[in-house]
Amino acid sequence: MAVRSIVISGDPVLHSPASPVDDFGDELRVLVQDMFETMDAAPGVGLAAPQVGVPLRLFTYSYVDDDDHSWRGVAINPELWITPVPAGEADEDEDVEGCLSYPGERFPLLRSTSAILRAVDLDQKPFEIHAEGWLARIFQHEFDHLDGTLYVDRLEHFYAKIAAKVTRKRGWGIPGLDWVPGVDNLED
Repeated sequence: MAVRSIVISGDPVLHSPASPVDDFGDELRVLVQDMFETMDAAPGVGLAAPQVGVPLRLFTYSYVDDDDHSWRGVAINPELWITPVPAGEADEDEDVEGCLSYPGERFPLLRSTSAILRAVDLDQKPFEIHAEGWLARIFQHEFDHLDGTLYVDRLEHFYAKIAAKVTRKRGWGIPGLDWVPGVDNLED
């Protein structure tokens, strides 16, 4: 197993809908193990297959909630239902979000406060999770990746302008850029 490189915003794999998983063989198991290792090394709380250059509908997640309940798993061919996003503006402290494919940056974004995730695991066993708060946010963020949407694509105008400047300054927004957790230092 290995830490894989993470694709940076601008690569077509991040901006296109991913394909359903139909082969649950050894190659998928290696991919999922590599994704867990990559997510943990980054460190991150979620990682979608397109972020490691694989255009398949699956993501890993790892999060410990306020009640010390540990959520760690893989969602393959997920479906996601969310409650309506609250009206208003995102709070700069409470609603801040980041992305491993937009490394080192964080912006506020309103998300639904609850979600229902339905998917299958590596053994094709169906499961359902009713998520609240940050776990719901993680699921929404990773599910967006499977549809070719990055969180910066959803930012309010003010923050979208800042993100566009960051993209230009860092030379992102073009195909072929990536970074390797534990190897590359992307901080200024």
